[in-house]
Amino acid sequence: MKMGWALVTAVAPVAWGTNYYVTHQFLPPDHPLYGAAIRALPAGLLLLLVSRKLPRGAWWWKSLVLGTLNMSAFFALIYLAAQSLPTSVASTIMATSPVVMMLLAWSMLAERPRIAHLAGAALGIAGVCLMLLGGEAALDGLGVLASVAAMVMSSIGYVLSKRWSHETDVLSSTSWQLIAGGIVLVPFAVAVEGPPPALSAPALAAFGYVAVVATAVAFAAWFAGLRHLPAGTVGLLGLLNPVTGVLLGTVVAAEALTVRQFGGMALVLLGILLGQPITTRLAATVRARTGRPLERCP
Repeated sequence: MKMGWALVTAVAPVAWGTNYYVTHQFLPPDHPLYGAAIRALPAGLLLLLVSRKLPRGAWWWKSLVLGTLNMSAFFALIYLAAQSLPTSVASTIMATSPVVMMLLAWSMLAERPRIAHLAGAALGIAGVCLMLLGGEAALDGLGVLASVAAMVMSSIGYVLSKRWSHETDVLSSTSWQLIAGGIVLVPFAVAVEGPPPALSAPALAAFGYVAVVATAVAFAAWFAGLRHLPAGTVGLLGLLNPVTGVLLGTVVAAEALTVRQFGGMALVLLGILLGQPITTRLAATVRARTGRPLERCP
């Protein structure tokens, strides 16, 4: 059953892996706040129609906190990073999030990181660097800062979401976060960016994809995974994001993958595999047969 939840969770980073390309190619570059609001609000309303539940009690302020961390600030920062940094650099920075999530889960949830998770994160980060960082990439200081801030804020938000996940169902809490995050963004967008941007037909279609697939479906899958799996396992699955981005770029540009990129993807996939329940159970079986102490499976 744990493996099933891992597969469900994997939907999120695969969908997110397409988001950098769609944002960079089809969405207006100078409206990160409107871009984030247009992404969050329709997705939240769609999930609210499905769940048909409003927040109660403490979930009014918890939705606002999580919506700000996971949605409004995160979306705006990611939108800014996607417009000002090469995908390779932004993805490499985000690839460090499994380590940050594990450390936060350790301090906030007493969920001690496993050696396999830490080893998987090291392999994954090395693989992302090998896969994406070749030659000299143009660096924008604001874009780097935005990407780092997005990674840290979302990691805090994800761990808090896991901490509070037993209090309500996944679809409801995800919809509340998205709506709260979108509402927070709107006044800032009006004040900073002025009137909403004029959207072409391709931009509208791109926003539709981003809102439904890369937001509503992806975040519901991600938070479901956080509810049922250790933070380390979920964080490592997030490394499928840059792998998807590389494969999508290769398909769109009709370019052949290099040996370096193949090697990087192999390291990333090995790192992800190290953190999965099936690998933990296999290691436990081996220890049992060799007479070593067993480590409790997640």
